[in-house]
Amino acid sequence: MPHLTSTGRPRTGTAAGSTGFGVPGYAHPLLAPVEWAELTRPGTPLHWAVLNVADGPGDRPDPHCLEAAGRLTNAGARILGHLDLRHGTCDFAELVRDAQRFADWYRVGGFYLDRAPSGREDLAAVRRITATLEAVLEGGHLVLGHGTHPYAGYAEAADQLVTFCGPWADYRWSQAAEWTAAYPQDHFVHLVHGVPRTHLDEAVRIARWQGAGTIFFTDRSDPSGRGDPFAALPGYWDEIVSLVGPGISE
Repeated sequence: MPHLTSTGRPRTGTAAGSTGFGVPGYAHPLLAPVEWAELTRPGTPLHWAVLNVADGPGDRPDPHCLEAAGRLTNAGARILGHLDLRHGTCDFAELVRDAQRFADWYRVGGFYLDRAPSGREDLAAVRRITATLEAVLEGGHLVLGHGTHPYAGYAEAADQLVTFCGPWADYRWSQAAEWTAAYPQDHFVHLVHGVPRTHLDEAVRIARWQGAGTIFFTDRSDPSGRGDPFAALPGYWDEIVSLVGPGISE
């Protein structure tokens, strides 16, 4: 597992050298009020949180999501609108429409592009999408949710790449791709479910060793594959907030 160096060009978004949370999407604020409220707790090292109203922004503004997004924005947090690239099969016009709705209704500070393709053949299309989304927000923070290490060219297409999303059983034996060493740690995101409390320290060490500056670990899991293990707070939320904490860095 090669250690990440800090030779890449500067990026927007996360504090260089610091580890913090990227929340891939809690349940609707009506179903998860505690989860959304916890993100505004002073001292929580939050890099961003994803807002997914109804597999996107929905057909009209949702008052509960408006309130949750407003509270986070007022607290200085970054909200990302959830957009689904469908592994490269999304409709471009629909994607841009949804992005504009997120911007107009929820004043998002960027977008989380879920199910982003990772092959070299899709890079040009993804670059077109990210350039368009940057124009929608006149900048903004873009996260490509590959869930695995993509072709290296994607590193220049967005502010951050999700290079791992999966269970602890796979994460503890994972390795970073060699090309990631050319970028600072704030460029990569790891999302891991099923992490036991007894292995929390080990998981944080792996993330830092592999150069992931933004993380979200949870002890929740979904063996059926039909739910979302990231939709609720980890059982050890207080512990991981203290462990990662403001000012903790490698």
